[in-house]
Amino acid sequence: MQYLLRRKITSFIIFSLLAPVVGLSQLRSELNQPDHDDKPYHFGINLGFNKSHFSFTNYNTFLQQDSVLAIESINSTGLNLGWLVDVPLSEHFDFRTYPLNLTFSEKAFEYTLQYPDIPGGESKLTIKKVQSITMSLPLQIKFSSDRIDNMKVYTMAGVKFDYDLAANAGKNNGEQLIKLNKFDYGVEGAIGFHLYYPYFVLTPELKVSWGLANLHSRNPTLKFSSNIDKINSRMISFSLTVE
Repeated sequence: MQYLLRRKITSFIIFSLLAPVVGLSQLRSELNQPDHDDKPYHFGINLGFNKSHFSFTNYNTFLQQDSVLAIESINSTGLNLGWLVDVPLSEHFDFRTYPLNLTFSEKAFEYTLQYPDIPGGESKLTIKKVQSITMSLPLQIKFSSDRIDNMKVYTMAGVKFDYDLAANAGKNNGEQLIKLNKFDYGVEGAIGFHLYYPYFVLTPELKVSWGLANLHSRNPTLKFSSNIDKINSRMISFSLTVE
C-alpha cells in the first residue's frame, strides 16, 4: 500500500512540474485571460500533499534515566484541502487567506527502549503515532513578478493559526501516552507560479511551515511523555490551486 502511495505521489509531482512547461509551449502564441489580474478578488480550490514531522527537545532529565535510550521523529505524508481567497492590493502585492483549510497528517515518534514491556506490546523499537486533522487559518502576503506571456512567478510569506481537531490533551485516557494541545501558530513561506489557461489559472506551489507553539502536554509519570520537553510542528507541502 505504501509503495502504491509513493508511486502516486511521484507521478503527481512529475505531472505538476511538467504541466507548466507543456502549457507554456502550447499557449505562448496568445495571451489567455488578459483581465484576470484586474479582478477585485479571486477564488480557488487548493489540493496537495505534505511531508510533516515534529521538531522536539529532550527533557533535562533524559540522560539520567535508562528506560528510553533514544527518541527519533519520523516523517509522514498527508493531504491538504483548502479554499483560497485572494485580494489584490497593488500591481505586485496580494493578500491571501484560506477560510476553509484542512490538513490531514500522521506523525510518529520512534523510541529505542532498554527494557521493553513485551506483554504490553512494546519492542526494542516502539513507534507511537499521532494523527492530526488540522483546521488552519493562514494570513499571507504574496509578491508576484510581471506577467510573462501566460506565466507569473511569486513568493509568499505569512502567519497561520491552527486548531487540531484530533488533539488529545484534554482526554482522560491513560493509553494516550503522548498528549498534544489543540492550538498552534507559526510562520510560513512559499514559492510558486501562475499558469494562465483559457478557462482557469493553475498554480503549483511549494510551501514550508514552522510551528512556534509548544504542542506537548507533558506527563511526568509516563516514560514516553516525560522524556520529551517541547514539541513543535514542521511541514513542507506541494499543492495545486485552480482559480
